[in-house]
Order: sequence, then C-alpha cells, then structure tokens
Amino acid sequence: MKIAAICINSQGEKLYEDINKYISLDLFNKNRKENFNISEVVSEIFKQKKYDALIFFTSTGIAVRAIAPYIKSKDKDPAVLVIDVLGKYVISLLSGHLGGANELTTEISKLIKAEPIITTATDNMGIVAPDIIAKNNNLVIDDLKKAKEIAALLVAGKNVIFIDEEKKISTPKGYIDGDCDKQSCDSEKVENASYYYNNLNDNKIPESGTVIVTNKDKYLDEDRTLCLIRKNIILGIGCRKDYSADKMREIVICKLKEFGFHESAVKTVATVEVKKDEKAIKKLSEYLEADFKIASIKEIEKIQHRYKGSDFVEKTIGVRAVCEPSVELFGGTLITEKLSIDGMTLCIGVEEV
Repeated sequence: MKIAAICINSQGEKLYEDINKYISLDLFNKNRKENFNISEVVSEIFKQKKYDALIFFTSTGIAVRAIAPYIKSKDKDPAVLVIDVLGKYVISLLSGHLGGANELTTEISKLIKAEPIITTATDNMGIVAPDIIAKNNNLVIDDLKKAKEIAALLVAGKNVIFIDEEKKISTPKGYIDGDCDKQSCDSEKVENASYYYNNLNDNKIPESGTVIVTNKDKYLDEDRTLCLIRKNIILGIGCRKDYSADKMREIVICKLKEFGFHESAVKTVATVEVKKDEKAIKKLSEYLEADFKIASIKEIEKIQHRYKGSDFVEKTIGVRAVCEPSVELFGGTLITEKLSIDGMTLCIGVEEV
C-alpha cells in the first residue's frame, strides 16, 4: 500500500516520524516546502492515482475542505485518514471499505496508542459489508448503489441471503445462507433462503435482499439483488493483422453475453507471442481490466494436437491453433470450441478450481 502524508506543523511531523518507523509514508510537509499549497498537493495526489491512501495530520475540517473538490466514488478514491496533532484520534474519513481506510485506521491507532474513530455502521455492528466481501475475495461490485442498499438492509436487521455459486466463500456474519440445508439451519431461515433463491423474479418478499457471487449476467436486473462478480473467465484470441479494436470488442462482448457471462468476469485475455503487439487484443484486455498474457510458440506446440488446427495458421505463424491452447496454458477449462468470427478466433474458458 503506497501512502501519502500531509503535515502542516511540527506536531504532525513528530507523529509522522513515529508512524514512518513501521509504515512507509511519503511526506508532503508545509514546513519543508516554500509556497506550500495544500489544495494543490491534494489535487496532484488524487489525479496521479499513485497513492492508495492519504493521511492528514491536521484537523478534520482542513482535510474535508482539501479533498472535497476531488472526491469521485468509493471504488476510485484513495483511503483518507485524519490524525489530530496530539495523536489522540485516528479517523477513517473516506473509502473505509474498498479503499481500506478502516483497516489502516485500526493499524495506525495501535502503533501510536490512539483511539480509532470508525463510523461505518456495518463495522461497528460486526457485520461484513458487501464491499468488504468483494475486496477480500477479489470480486467486482456490479452496482455500488445496490451495495449500499444491501448494507442498509443488513444494518436494519433485515434478511439478506448470501449465495456463492461456486461455494468457495463461507456465508459472512449477518447473512442467511442461501445454500444451507434443514439439518444445519432453523426452518424459518431455510424457507426464506430457499424461497428467495428459487424466485429471484418475485419482488414480493418484503425488506429482503440477496448477494450472489457469480460470473454470470442473468441476475443484473433483479431488484435488491447485488452481484459480486468473480473474475475467472479466460479468453483465448487470434486475429488478422491490424484488426479493428472496436470490432473485436463488440464481438467479444456479444459472445460473452450469448454464453451468459458478465464482461467483468474476464480475468485473462491470452494470445500467441506473434500477436503480442496486436493493438486490438491489448485494448480489449484494457477495456475488460483483464490480464494480458502471451503464450509462446513452443508452449503451444506441446498441446496443439488436442485441438482442431488450421494449415493456413500454421503456415502463417508456426502453430496450428491459437485460442484454445492459450486458454489451457493459462489455467482454463474450455467452455467453447474455437469460434471463428469475421477474421478473428475466440475461445472462452473458465479458470480451473
């Protein structure tokens, strides 16, 4: 975690030195820079996106006014903390969950023997908020507004069903297990969970919601249903030289939808080394926020016999197949065979459990 610290007086600098012994902080110090402008410093920190967290050794008022013009959303903003100059309080001010401000507040307060101030309701009630589930398990929150609605239901003590389609994540505290059985759960909870899971299109359940960990897109329009997207889809891709990036993106998104996958579920876009500089494939990986991985000719040669190849492709690049071996080499099980579509080939796979 890369952390910036802003000090405006010697008391704050002393606290910075105490913390910096254990946690590395990049210091922006008014006492050491002529014409120091806190607004300009904060502007650069937010715009550069180089820091995961920002600590103010100032009053809360100064911090709030400094960050106000640059706040965007909880999934984009850095964690922001405030520490008073006497070191009595460490305050989690912004991005408590996704940004990690609450966790950092707790850690620093122990170091300097201060009182942590965390106002997030779910934390104070010992309930795991949906965004914490997402952060701890590398999941993508499909809808931040729905995440807030689910958190509000939890705080209000309402029923929230938790379902992990792959059964990898245990049901967090505060949720009803959507996959529990009658031997381990009381009958009322079983009825609620079972009814909700089997009737996702029925909005008659009062003040209830559900959280589904999935790589699918079929639940997106359901009311009070939050999808936490598991990134485990691997795409193997080949194409003609100088292929259109827009066209490739449209084809891939269309095919993902056709097979029922959420586009945020794509973890890896893979191709052969000959295509490592193909702009369309690189831009696709950027658009999907996926890893861009390259398979070598030698690696593909070892497994290409498992797949239906092409004489033309072999003559052109030296191997008979590209997309299926690329999926396999980076840990995927094939969901589709090679799909040949208008000058490009695509194979969709899922990461092996």
